[in-house]
Amino acid sequence: MNSLLLFGLLGWLYLVSILKRAHLTAFYFIAGSVGSFFILIALADPYWVWFMTHAVINVVKLLGETFGWCHVMTKYGIVYITNANNPVMMTIDYECSGIIESTSFLALVMFYPIYDRAAKVFYGWFGLIWIYLANVLRLMIVISLVHFGGAGWYYWAHSFIGRLVFYALVIILYYNVFTYSQLSKSLYIQIIKRGRAIVGGIRHLWKRGN
Repeated sequence: MNSLLLFGLLGWLYLVSILKRAHLTAFYFIAGSVGSFFILIALADPYWVWFMTHAVINVVKLLGETFGWCHVMTKYGIVYITNANNPVMMTIDYECSGIIESTSFLALVMFYPIYDRAAKVFYGWFGLIWIYLANVLRLMIVISLVHFGGAGWYYWAHSFIGRLVFYALVIILYYNVFTYSQLSKSLYIQIIKRGRAIVGGIRHLWKRGN
C-alpha cells in the first residue's frame, strides 16, 4: 500500500466517522460508497483482478470446449472462437473480469442504511455471484454468436448484444436489492428462516441418533 492510498484511506475513514456520528445518513451513504469503491479498486490490482479474470476464464473454457465452440488458453486469457469461415481470437482481460461492476455493487451494499450487517453480507455474496454468472453468460453469448454466425457477428455480439444482456441483469439485481428493498428484505428473511429450520432439523436428527 503506497503512502497516497494510505492517507486517502485514513482521510476517508475520518470523514465517514464524522458523517455517521452526525447522523447525516444520505451523505454518509454517498461518501462511504464512493470512497470504498475507489479503495477497493486500488486494492484489487493485481490479485483480486487476477482471481476474477481466471474465475471467468475457467468456466468459459469448461462450457466453450464442452460445446465445441472455442478453445481457451487459460494462462494468457485468450479465447479462440471457432466457426465455419474465419476463427476469431478474443481476450478476456480487466474489462471482462467484472471487477468494476462487482466492486461498485459491494461499495453500495456496505453503506446501504436499510440492511443490518448480516443482510449486507448476504447481499454482498449474492450480488457477487449474480454479477459473475451474468458476466459468464455475456461471454458465452458472444462466443456462441461468433461460432454459429461467423466473424462478422463479433463486433455486434461483443459491443452490443452481450453487454445489453449483462447490464440488463445487473439492473435487475440493483432494482431488487436497492430500489425494491422490501422484496429483497423479505427474500433474505425467508432464506434465513429456512436455513435455521434446516439446521434445527439436522440437530434434532443428530440428537435422536445419539
